[in-house]
Amino acid sequence: CGVKGIALNLENENVGIVVFGSDTAIKEGDLVKRTGSIVDVPAGKAMLGRVVDALGVPIDGRGALSDHERRRVEVKAPGIIERKSVHEPMQTGLKAVDSLVPIGRGQRELIIGDRQTGKTAIAIDTILNQKQMNSRATSESETLYCVYVAIGQKRSTVAQLVQILSEANALEYSILVAATASDPAPLQFLAPYSGCAMGEYFRDNGMHALIIYDDLSKQAVAYRQMSLLLRRPPGREAFPGDVFYLHSRLLERAAKRSDQTGAGSLTALPVIETQAGDVSAYIPTNVISITDGQICLETELFYRGIRPAINVGLSVSRVGSAAQLKAMIQVCGSSKLELAQYREVAAFAQFGSDLDAATQALLNRGARLTEVPKQP
Repeated sequence: CGVKGIALNLENENVGIVVFGSDTAIKEGDLVKRTGSIVDVPAGKAMLGRVVDALGVPIDGRGALSDHERRRVEVKAPGIIERKSVHEPMQTGLKAVDSLVPIGRGQRELIIGDRQTGKTAIAIDTILNQKQMNSRATSESETLYCVYVAIGQKRSTVAQLVQILSEANALEYSILVAATASDPAPLQFLAPYSGCAMGEYFRDNGMHALIIYDDLSKQAVAYRQMSLLLRRPPGREAFPGDVFYLHSRLLERAAKRSDQTGAGSLTALPVIETQAGDVSAYIPTNVISITDGQICLETELFYRGIRPAINVGLSVSRVGSAAQLKAMIQVCGSSKLELAQYREVAAFAQFGSDLDAATQALLNRGARLTEVPKQP
C-alpha cells in the first residue's frame, strides 16, 4: 500500500505532505493518492499490555490487536460545561510529591529538569505505584490505567522500561507508545496525540487514565524540523509560531469530566528537559504556563543525595490541596511553609554558631523534614 503521510500545507500550486515512515523508497514522479480519511489510532482495553508505534501498530512481536475501536488522533478538548474541578487524589507513591505538590485526577503536572535528574524515574514510579492502588480497587471507577509515550528515546531505553513494567506486573494496566530516536520526525510529532487518543477512550467511558509524555522537548524539536522543511517561517529559537498551540491543544485534552458526562478523567504528566537548569527558555516557559503546576528537579540536589531531587521552593501544584486526602492535609499541611522557613534560616546558619533557641529548633526540624521525603 506504500507509505502514508499527512497533508499539512495547502497552497495554490502544491500540497505539503509529511511522511509517516521511510522516505527512501519515494522518488519523483510517484503517484500520490488521497485516503480521504483523517489520522486515527486503535483504542480500547485490547491495547493494555501492548507496545505500539505512533500509528498504533504493535511493535512488541505479539501479533495483531484484538477487538478495538478506532479514535481520531486530533480531537477538540472537552468544553467548560463538560468539565468538573479536580477533587480526587492521584497517588504517585513518592512522599515528596504526594505531601508537598499533590496531583489530582484530571490535573496536568509538568516534570521539569536537566538530563539525568530522575524525571523519567518519577513517571515510572507513578506507574508502578498504581499496581497496589489498582489491586485494592473495588470498582472500575477506582482503577487508573496508564499510557506512557516515549518520544525520541533510545530503543534500548524503551526495551528496559518494558522489562521493568513487565517484571512488576504493571504492563497489564499500561499502554506504551514509542516513537524512538530512529523514527522520522512526523512520527515523533504524532506520538503524543496518538497516546492521548488512547487515554481519552478511558476518560470518555467513565474510567480514569494517566498519560506520561516523555518528553515534549523532543516533540517540539521534531515539529521544528518538520516546519522548517515545509518552509514555514521560524520564530524564537527557530521554532515555528504555533509551537505553543502544539502543546496547549495536547495538554488541554487532559481533564476531569463532569458527572453528566461519566466523571472519567485523564491526568497528564508531561516531561520537559531543560539545558543547564534554564527554566526560562522558550519551550519550558510555554509548558509551565499551560500546566497546573510543575515538579522542578535539580542536578545539585541529585548529587547531594536528595532523591527524588525535587526543589520544593520552585515546585507547585495549582490544584493541589483540593485533591489531597483529609488525613494527608492534616499531616503535611504546614510542612511546605516549614521547609521554606528552614531554607531561609539555613543560609544564615552557616555564618554564625550562636543561634537563638527558636532558630535552632527550626534548623533541626527542617533537617529532619528534608530527610523524610527521600526515596532513593
